[in-house]
Amino acid sequence: MAQRKYLIEVEKAKEAKDGKPSIGPVYRSLFAKDGFPPPVPGLESCWDVFRMSVEKYPNNPMLGRREIVNGKAGKYVWQTYKQVYDVVIKVGNSIRSCGVEPGAKCGIYGSNSAEWIMSMEACNAHGLYCVPLYDTLGASAVEFIICHSEVSIVFVEEKKISELLKTFPNSTQHLKTIVSFGKVAPQEKEEIEKFGLAVYSWDEFLKLGENKQYELPVKTKQDICTIMYTSGTTGDPKGVLISNDSIVTLIAGVRSLLESVKESLTSEDVYLSYLPLAHIFDRVIEELFIQHGASIGFWRGDVKLLIEDIGELKPTIFCAVPRVLERVYSGLQQKVSTGGFLKKTLFNVAYSHKFSSMKKGHAHHEASPICDKIVFKKVRQGLGGKVRLILSGAAPLSNHVEAFLRVVSCAHVLQGYGLTETCAGTFVSLPNEMPMLGTVGPPVPNVDVCLESVPEMGYDALSSTPRGEICIRGKTLFAGYYKRQDLTEEVLIDGWFHTGDIGEWQPDGSMKIIDRKKNIFKLSQGEYVAVENLENIYSLVSDIDSIWVYGNSFESFLVAVANPNQQALEQWAQEHGISGDFKSLCENPNAKEYMLGELTKIGKEKKLKGFELIKAIHLDPEPFDMERDLITPTYKKKRPQLLKYYQNVIDNMYKSAPVPKK
Repeated sequence: MAQRKYLIEVEKAKEAKDGKPSIGPVYRSLFAKDGFPPPVPGLESCWDVFRMSVEKYPNNPMLGRREIVNGKAGKYVWQTYKQVYDVVIKVGNSIRSCGVEPGAKCGIYGSNSAEWIMSMEACNAHGLYCVPLYDTLGASAVEFIICHSEVSIVFVEEKKISELLKTFPNSTQHLKTIVSFGKVAPQEKEEIEKFGLAVYSWDEFLKLGENKQYELPVKTKQDICTIMYTSGTTGDPKGVLISNDSIVTLIAGVRSLLESVKESLTSEDVYLSYLPLAHIFDRVIEELFIQHGASIGFWRGDVKLLIEDIGELKPTIFCAVPRVLERVYSGLQQKVSTGGFLKKTLFNVAYSHKFSSMKKGHAHHEASPICDKIVFKKVRQGLGGKVRLILSGAAPLSNHVEAFLRVVSCAHVLQGYGLTETCAGTFVSLPNEMPMLGTVGPPVPNVDVCLESVPEMGYDALSSTPRGEICIRGKTLFAGYYKRQDLTEEVLIDGWFHTGDIGEWQPDGSMKIIDRKKNIFKLSQGEYVAVENLENIYSLVSDIDSIWVYGNSFESFLVAVANPNQQALEQWAQEHGISGDFKSLCENPNAKEYMLGELTKIGKEKKLKGFELIKAIHLDPEPFDMERDLITPTYKKKRPQLLKYYQNVIDNMYKSAPVPKK
């Protein structure tokens, strides 16, 4: 295999033996050819990250929020590192004065805010496990997380208190103290106290620890600093145990990577905090900013006002999920197309010129300074005017959006890949490398990566285009799933974490994600779909013999191909005065509508979520069979083959289906 530009091989490939699949060579980042970057001396824990920055940058603005004057949002007002530190020490003393000891679990529930970070840092200071709670999984998940991780104290945004009350009485067997980020309404206070819990407003809570000093416990790299629950695709959420070492190693790797590509962070950098802190992506980016003494400004919590917040804050680094970037893209496209013939032509000419210049290898700021000045400067102003790095993560970004933003944003657009279990950033594409478009780039210089063949799906890690399950080894890996040794052992084997994602090495050493090993995928809005589970539910519809459900991370809804039961369909047709043979009935729009209705009925009966309902269907009179290679001898569906066979059908369903309301 040819030398891959951004990789170095550290171990040879292994052939398949004793029933184990073959494994491709082990690679690491070229930037780690002399070993992985060491963390800063004395930096052992997340608390050290913050503490050392307070010593180094006491007067730097750390956390900002927009001041509301007469109901209008004004400028960002800032608290310095030292001011935040003083509050964190008070919060810590108050937590301890409630009898909470190091090693206890502390929940944090609410949108990103200064109080969120302060509560998290107080956990870091006192060796508590920080357990973020989030309700995109519904109230039952919040209750599950509190009970499963035995949370004894929760910090909560004022407007989420009512959600927290829905977890009573079950959650109260462990939960003893509730602290609001703001005030507490009298009726909520009464309700909480009825269950024997203590409840405080933020200001009341800070007074609890006055005149009390608690020694900060010694924290080691191995200590767990947070339990992040991932939205388990089947069954309950899984609690991912993340140690101090994982986060400290990860930020050392990202720091080193940014230095290697001449894009180092400095204390002058500004970040907009709007992606949920309850997820690993935003959490580690904010830790990275704190390590550099940089500034973090919070959004107002409303997507419609996001662009306005960006304009006021003027961030230098903008992290996003594809859905946000797709909104930016379509907003810009709309502006261009309604801007009149001249503007539109000018934009298109400038775009093609700069794009072809970048493809020839010119850096984005050198590709066409004149087009930047005349045409693209306005786009840059739309993102505040100072953005130099746009980082996309959490789901794949479509090629056309990535290419477009690389040209028009006058910033580097980088796509990253990682999981909660790998402490987020494991791969990230590099600035000015146009061939990396559509990939997640090479590994970050703190992990080893290999591909393991998946013969049953036809993926071979030893072929000339190596494909297989992405496996990761390194200190950034999680310490296991909390109280689930069984699940941990399924994915952590001999130090290697098996991601379940199928990747393909590119000639330049970047990785392309091409499939999912288990039949689980994300829709474009970031919701996970466990497709086998849905197929089991939908096969309860008696008029359907077999069903294959399909979705991918570029679409926001599911479609399906089904084999209807001939007798049932013919009987339905007779009752509705519709004539024709079985084949023509399968093509009849009314028959499709009827089948969709039956599927929706069972879906609602089984309490499926909106995004789990089928929005378009194709009826195939011919059952899925082995002759067309669509199923295995044991009747398991061959998903890659089904997709290949029905690709045109799928494409047409996505084109003609009404886009579901968000």
